[in-house]
This record gives sequence, C-alpha cells and structure tokens, in this order.
Amino acid sequence: MNIFGGAVPVAGRNLAKTILGISASLAVMLAAVAPAQAAGSFGGAEKLRRLDIMLMVTSLRCRSTSDNFMAEYQNFTANHLPELNQASDELRHDLANQYGSAGSARALDRISTVMANAYGQGHPWLNCHELRNVTRDLAQVRGRSTLEEAADQLLGDGRTVELAYARR
Repeated sequence: MNIFGGAVPVAGRNLAKTILGISASLAVMLAAVAPAQAAGSFGGAEKLRRLDIMLMVTSLRCRSTSDNFMAEYQNFTANHLPELNQASDELRHDLANQYGSAGSARALDRISTVMANAYGQGHPWLNCHELRNVTRDLAQVRGRSTLEEAADQLLGDGRTVELAYARR
C-alpha cells in the first residue's frame, strides 16, 4: 500500500490503524460489476452511485456486529444528499440517452442490483471496523470531486491506495 508515495508494509500493520491515523491527522478520509474493478473507468455520477450503494450494502451487512455503522452511513447520506441526488439524476439522464426513457429505468435497476450484489459478501479489502471509520470520515468531507476521488480509491482493487485528495 502506498500512502503519499511512500511504501507502508502491510504485514504486521493493521489497516484500521492506518486509516485511523490518516483520518485523525487530516480529519478527512475518504459500486460495479466487480468491486475490484478500478472505479476510475466510470463517470462521476456512476462513481457516486457505486460508492453510495457499497456503503449502504456493507453497512447493512455490518449492522449486527460491534462495528455497526448504520448511523455513520445515515450521516453520510444526509450530508451529501445534494451530490448523491445530482449524480442519480445525471446517471438516469445518461441511461435515458442510451436506452430511451422506458429502458432507462430497467437499466438503472439492473445496474443497481449488480452493484449491490457485488458487495453482498462485504467489501473485498476493508472490514466492518475500517468501513465504519471510512464512512464516518466521508460524512465530513466536502465537495463532489473529493467524493469521486474517494470512490476511485474505495472501489478500486486496494493494492495501492493513494490518499492525495486527503491532503485538502
């Protein structure tokens, strides 16, 4: 894992500690046929939709654990409702252009179901504790571009995480 260009050995390190350290020092921390697919290939609207669905599904999955983050997810959606609604509207518009008005609703349902199913077994490289911390921090970030950048990182393959946006 690379943070700000420097290598951080994964063995012997708890990813949660890394995320907590970054979020504490920066007060900012930071959805796909396959969650391991880099989110960078998607448009901004789809990135936000995928991020929202990933957080929703994983928060539901983690709700019966000691790291229940339903409250953090609710804060995230409440704080970013304008960005999430705008992204949803853009995605619907894009799908209507591709599939027509009748086909766009089916296409959005299909895409949303595939996204949700991709995270039904959890996030590929973050556990409930880590997702709770990330979601709490995402609720505090400002700006759509920051959310899109976070989506790139959270929905990517996790082999390298660049937290350059967190410098803001």
